[in-house]
Amino acid sequence: MHKGKRYQELAAKIDRGRLYDAQEALELVKSTARAKFDETVEVAIRLGVDPRHSDQVVRGAVVLPRGIGKTQTVAVFAKGDKAREAEEAGADFVGDEDLAQRVQSGWTEFDVAVATPDVMALVGRLGKILGPKGLMPNPKTGTVTFDVANAVKEIKAGKIEFRTEKAGIIHGPIGKASFSIDALQENLAVLVDALNKARPSAAKGVYLKSITLSTTMGPGIRVNPLSVQRSVQAV
Repeated sequence: MHKGKRYQELAAKIDRGRLYDAQEALELVKSTARAKFDETVEVAIRLGVDPRHSDQVVRGAVVLPRGIGKTQTVAVFAKGDKAREAEEAGADFVGDEDLAQRVQSGWTEFDVAVATPDVMALVGRLGKILGPKGLMPNPKTGTVTFDVANAVKEIKAGKIEFRTEKAGIIHGPIGKASFSIDALQENLAVLVDALNKARPSAAKGVYLKSITLSTTMGPGIRVNPLSVQRSVQAV
């Protein structure tokens, strides 16, 4: 794949064979953000798990203390008092049959979906639309709950979901290029801490195999997992 001149110039700053300390890697990441918009800083973490085995799938959610630099749009499937609670907590779209009908017609203009357990039969029918987009509510990520107010507030505060993909890799945002090094480092440490806590007992050997940081348009920078573990202990 041909990469543009700007990308190649940025890539030349990075020593491919080196594992950078977390702080240095984040300084580099910030210096590679040259787009006209505030790029997202993303992390790809390869875990020592085989997600083909159900007992090695790593899945969960974590609230990043410094947020992710954007407010996520939340749709809540609920009725009665729970629908009212969701609206008061700041949900963008709330409903049951009417909201399901809207999604059924192909509308998915939201980042996260939350549902109360009593309407999951209704939401389950939307699996073909919500599933492929990663929008299906799930009890493991706290998006199937009667505590809709708290769920909405956490998502608005910077809660992100994580799940291992085929090769055992977790992708996620840890903020924006305009964030301070400290803010990005704290978010990264909190995410890694959540992954450590979600480690399946079936996972053997090295768990945090590799960590790569990049911006939306920038090259990847490999980070020494040990330096991230040290910052986890400091949080």
